[in-house]
Amino acid sequence: MIRTTPFHPRLSELNTQGLYTHWQGYLSALRYSHAPKHEYFAVRNGVGLFDTSPLFKYRVYGPDAERFLAGVLVRDIRTCRPGRAQYTLWCDERGFVMDDGVVFRHSDDDFLLTTARASLGWFQDLAGRMQVAFEDVSDAYGVLAIQGPRSRAALRDLLPAVDELPFMGHAPGKVGSAPVTVSRTGYTGDLGFEITVDSGDALEVLDAVLDAGRAHSLRPYGEEAMGMLRIEAGLPLVDVEWHNSRLAFTDHERVTPTELGMGWMLRGLLDDDRAFVGGAAIRGELRERSSRWAAVSIVVDWQEWDRLFRDAGLLPTKDENPLPYESMLYDEDGAQVGYVTSFMYSPVLQRHIGLARVRPALAPTADGLGPVVRMELAIQHHNTTVAARTARYALFNPARKTAKP
Repeated sequence: MIRTTPFHPRLSELNTQGLYTHWQGYLSALRYSHAPKHEYFAVRNGVGLFDTSPLFKYRVYGPDAERFLAGVLVRDIRTCRPGRAQYTLWCDERGFVMDDGVVFRHSDDDFLLTTARASLGWFQDLAGRMQVAFEDVSDAYGVLAIQGPRSRAALRDLLPAVDELPFMGHAPGKVGSAPVTVSRTGYTGDLGFEITVDSGDALEVLDAVLDAGRAHSLRPYGEEAMGMLRIEAGLPLVDVEWHNSRLAFTDHERVTPTELGMGWMLRGLLDDDRAFVGGAAIRGELRERSSRWAAVSIVVDWQEWDRLFRDAGLLPTKDENPLPYESMLYDEDGAQVGYVTSFMYSPVLQRHIGLARVRPALAPTADGLGPVVRMELAIQHHNTTVAARTARYALFNPARKTAKP
């Protein structure tokens, strides 16, 4: 059965195209206008609104909730204070990534975990005799993401707390008579906030946000625009950059946190004795430096790209829509050294960029740039390659995203 989110009755009125995809059984807008690029620029230059309600939402609470989460999540939840949130992963016993999500800490023993894929059964099976309870509240709440450099200004009169929230902070508030939680979180790599509201109050809150955002030219954006935003920001996507280890057929489809570009989550892990699922395997990988891949961005040599197309009698393509397939990477001798998982022309950076995995020796150095590799592409039914440099993740990473208010 196809379902709709609590915001759908109003957002469907703004969708001039009627184009949707499915996200965990819910209708999710691909775009709202004829040009998703316009929606993309609304986020990069102003403010955009995205309905992220299809996320699964699990309340985890009880005297042992912190101890339980510390034993199953890659990041140490004990370092997350009430009123803060953590982006995190969870892995299988072999240290391969299963899923990712954001955990919001509301008190010492009360948490809300959001994730794109269903995981409740896996968590419940690990609880054992611990005093921890789980509640699937996915349908109880709608979530709006308000993202972009004008997001704070658009929400300021509606939710004054946005002027005080640190990056990954959250606070209770009210929109009209509706209680909400506002958090400084999002999936665009820019300044942004998310509003979590009871489903029954969703339309009242959405109407208020649309009214408040009108003076700032707020517009909704769909999954096509989100796909562009996340690549620039170096944000991996499940079933694109990785597959849940429980659902993968071979280890070629599996990655560890380090191979996914999340090594920053593991800082200090070798000096910490916290036990968590997959921890022993992950520590072994760190000690032995046995990672198979390094996660990188790539930036294509635009002059060679242009020359290849012009020599073929074509205008150089500059398509912001991500390719729906992988592209292989080679060294100068023609040996395969990696693969590109996501690739597009970045409208803001005005470069062809991508997210990729390369052999660790080709990872970027301290200056943020790595060696030249060659990316395959086809021009007029003929395979060729173009030069590209590896670079660190997050090619678009404005200071305003994490700056103190």
